[in-house]
Amino acid sequence: MAKCVLIVDDDPAQRRILEENIKRFGYETLTAAGGEDALSILLGEQGQKVSLVLLDLVMPEVDGMMVLERLQSHSKKFPIIVQTANGSIETAIAAMRANATDFVVKPVSPERLEVSIRNALKITTLEGEITRIKRTSTGNLTFADLIANSPSMDRVIKLGKRAANSNIPVLIEGESGVGKELIARAIQGESERSGAPFVTVNCGAIPENLVESILFGHEKGSFTGATEKRTGKFVEANGGTLFLDEVGELPLDAQVKLLRALQEGEIDPVGSKKSVKVDFRLISATNRDMIEQVKEGAFREDLYYRLNVFPIQVPPLREHKEDIPELVQHFVTRFAAEEGKKIEQIDAQALELLQSYPWPGNVRQLENAVFRAVVLADDENLSVDEFPQIAAHVEGFQAAIPAAPEPLAEPEFDQVPAMVGCDLKIPETVTITQQGASDSIGIPAMTDAGDIRKLEEIEADMIRLAMGRYRGHMTDIAKHLGIGRSTLYRKMRDFGLQTTSN
Repeated sequence: MAKCVLIVDDDPAQRRILEENIKRFGYETLTAAGGEDALSILLGEQGQKVSLVLLDLVMPEVDGMMVLERLQSHSKKFPIIVQTANGSIETAIAAMRANATDFVVKPVSPERLEVSIRNALKITTLEGEITRIKRTSTGNLTFADLIANSPSMDRVIKLGKRAANSNIPVLIEGESGVGKELIARAIQGESERSGAPFVTVNCGAIPENLVESILFGHEKGSFTGATEKRTGKFVEANGGTLFLDEVGELPLDAQVKLLRALQEGEIDPVGSKKSVKVDFRLISATNRDMIEQVKEGAFREDLYYRLNVFPIQVPPLREHKEDIPELVQHFVTRFAAEEGKKIEQIDAQALELLQSYPWPGNVRQLENAVFRAVVLADDENLSVDEFPQIAAHVEGFQAAIPAAPEPLAEPEFDQVPAMVGCDLKIPETVTITQQGASDSIGIPAMTDAGDIRKLEEIEADMIRLAMGRYRGHMTDIAKHLGIGRSTLYRKMRDFGLQTTSN
């Protein structure tokens, strides 16, 4: 989905010129004939689709500076490029102080305008990434930071905001990779526990014999190996939120103690003689059918109903594909910055490919696919060629596969690096026969007298042959002989085939 640019200018001819140029750059456009029209768009429902504002400063009634001042208190921050025929330094400084992103002087060339728009969008995306990372680490992530604008995700966000207004236990259900932890973090970030500890426990990754110790803690000497006291995850989350991921993996013994912690607000560390009071908000998540687990006796029914007070079902990515373009741009920006690559955007055909794929691994799989594409990319734009594994599963798309390198011709032995004590000609024991178009190379196992040759002689011939075929590249020689480099060097010393030092 192309980003939308709002063009604000009181001159209709100038608006049309700017609109045509910006559409040619690949963006959608909205237009406003003045400052009042611009504010009604930006502060209304249409403001949700606006990604950038191109704002004329000199307009009758509500001018550009007044628009900038009104937008400073708005929750959504738009990158704003101001333009005016008056290119004084004072004007530019005033606009920048009012949070303008860039400043251009009329008449602006299409090339300069395109660069300005592209840079403004990139800067804003990077700032958004930094803000999102900071809020995640400090426990202040909110639903506004999530990329979830589709109708199916709208219900998830509405439920999450309601859950944030209380301490009610929440069970987040959904397939693996849909972003259940992000929903949990956003619930905390919009609750009264914002900024408090957010402690994550992957219940499926804890060894069964350590579950109680990790969750509830233990006293020194309470069991073999308990050389010091340990505070559990419940105590770490005191005052904040405890997120139990894959809660259906908890063993039955731990489920009993978890039920008591929820009911009484206190835990019993392993080996302790007294209970410990804890104040925590519990959010659980699972990708399993919990009702089925209860029926099978793998999960306690009373605990399930205690956890499932406020269920939130997160849909798989294939049910909200409208979010894919923004998710992709988010991942491209992040990974390009991490990898130090200059990648501007993803082309329309590649985006169509990604929206056509069912994504069984959901957002996590999409994230990994984009990461791989960024690493593979040689150009500024990502194309279908950077997603060969996805294209192979979607009808109508085909990624260009680089041609395989030409097979190495039989080397001229005078091109092989010099070897001390090594006869660089094919050993006499190696025979070469020509049959039609195919060559076969063999090393005799018997001497002319009919005796079996010594194993070390055959090995030496094999190494000599590999030296010639792979032109003295030791890594290739070792690989094709099926031995390690250190073993290869040792055998070469034993057979008197050491390489020269140069």
